[in-house]
Amino acid sequence: MERAELLAVFARTATEVAEKEFANVAETTSISELGIDSLGMLEIIGSLERELKIQIPDESLVGILTVKDLLNAVESRQSV
Repeated sequence: MERAELLAVFARTATEVAEKEFANVAETTSISELGIDSLGMLEIIGSLERELKIQIPDESLVGILTVKDLLNAVESRQSV
């Protein structure tokens, strides 16, 4: 999956979980800037795992602060 597609999937998933629109999400956007807390983040990750049929180990989630960090973790699991 292309990086732009991953970003679109993240934006759609974040919109569903947070119940607010994220139209202009960039990779440099901080997750906290979006108003997504740790519970919301876990929901987004779970949704991405199901949709993309991947498994992201918990240790890969440490230090995820931006959308780019999350997309990097997702991409690394897609190639496994």
